[in-house]
Amino acid sequence: MAIHDVKVPQLSESVAEATLLQWKKKPGDAVAADEILIEIETDKVVLEVPAPAEGVMSEIVKGDGGTVVSGEVIAKIDTEAKAGAGAAPAAAPAKAAPAVVPAAAAPTPAAPVSVPRAGAAIAMPSAAKLMAETGVVPAQGTGKDGRITKQDVLAAMSAGFSTEATQGWGGTREQSREKMSMLRRKIAERLVSVKNETAMLTTFNEVDMKPIMDIRAKYKDAFAKHHEVNLGFMSFFTKAVTEALKLFPAVNAQIDGNEMIFHDYADIGIAVSSPKGLMVPVVRNAEQMSLADIEREIKRLAIKARDGKITPEDMSGGTFTITNGGVFGSMLSTPIINPPQSAILGMHNVVERPVAINGKVEIRPIMYVALSYDHRIIDGKESVGFLVKVKEMLENPERMIFGSKDPMEILLGL
Repeated sequence: MAIHDVKVPQLSESVAEATLLQWKKKPGDAVAADEILIEIETDKVVLEVPAPAEGVMSEIVKGDGGTVVSGEVIAKIDTEAKAGAGAAPAAAPAKAAPAVVPAAAAPTPAAPVSVPRAGAAIAMPSAAKLMAETGVVPAQGTGKDGRITKQDVLAAMSAGFSTEATQGWGGTREQSREKMSMLRRKIAERLVSVKNETAMLTTFNEVDMKPIMDIRAKYKDAFAKHHEVNLGFMSFFTKAVTEALKLFPAVNAQIDGNEMIFHDYADIGIAVSSPKGLMVPVVRNAEQMSLADIEREIKRLAIKARDGKITPEDMSGGTFTITNGGVFGSMLSTPIINPPQSAILGMHNVVERPVAINGKVEIRPIMYVALSYDHRIIDGKESVGFLVKVKEMLENPERMIFGSKDPMEILLGL
């Protein structure tokens, strides 16, 4: 008998422990080398634990929901046994270990999920999650190949739905308890610490999105064909932010004890939603990137977050954060600073509103934007000036490129 131990991967220095999620194999099952056996959740990310060798799962040392540390043995693989023969029963979690996570709390897969309706439409992960939470199933999808998107679900919710869609909700006085994940506990701690330890204020402004929307309408097909990535709002906002940070370096700085640390680069955290919750991966040196580069990097990081493959390194070291509540329908909010950063920009939904243009009332697509900042390091004049500069560049995109005879095509890299 040749036994190989399955160990918890090395966790980052700031992570003391992790939680086992759900085993994908049981004792007696055949295991291939590098096959994913289980996922473990830290207060930052979800990590995969691969099999160290080919063989048969002989023993599970620690069950679902167990708390583990770096290098701890959690299972054993017999490289000489045959599947289904002589496997030891799974070990019950130690008394000190947490109870097994209820089935309802098990993580949902990130891959598209089939929706039970006529035509067997496919729902994107975020849409499937929202449908599971609300019980609302759109009549049709508007995504590629008829896929149901989160916007389809939100539209169905705003249009109203029959009571049949919410069967199973209400009618009882039952309660249930669910253990907070380590990630959610860490988020809660960080949010409370920000409110207690910073002098956080928020300033607001509005942006006329018509210039950006006109550019997207004119160039989106050529941009997608040339760069093989779609042209979204986030790249314009990131580009505008990096230009504004150059003029207002305190917004890109942070406090360390009695000192202020200024950065001559812009590592922009982009808040993205994932099946595990909100993640903030970082786009490094965004100030040097083109719009296409920014879009590609955001897409790469968003896919990693969606698939649960984001790493602590992907989310560390940001100097400024952008969050977009508009994708969920938010009109206005006060985003909370992502420590140790000193500011965060909140985007919101685009709504047609009457505005005064050259003395006349016109209907324009308007987005409210919010900048939350730490007043200990950023003065009100700087925060307002920063947000005004972002507004000016978004409403006049050619200002992002100076001295260009054809600024739009150079800006888009065409």
